[in-house]
Amino acid sequence: MSLERWIRLIAGTFIILSVALSYFHSRLWLWFTLFVGVNLAQSAFTGWCPMEDILRKLGVGRKLSRISPASGPACGCS
Repeated sequence: MSLERWIRLIAGTFIILSVALSYFHSRLWLWFTLFVGVNLAQSAFTGWCPMEDILRKLGVGRKLSRISPASGPACGCS
């Protein structure tokens, strides 16, 4: 999965989780929803996303070397 998709997945999960927590636990969890939204907006304007830095440090988004289709199957059989 690409780095951008990971960021969207994490942001969406955080929003769903914080809305659910605000409904079932405390309305103060909506501040976390606001934080995620503001972070998404600032990353759109500045091009910098803290979650992107965290994921890169964890090794997410590194491209693996792939075998080209012209070289045949990876197992060595034809």
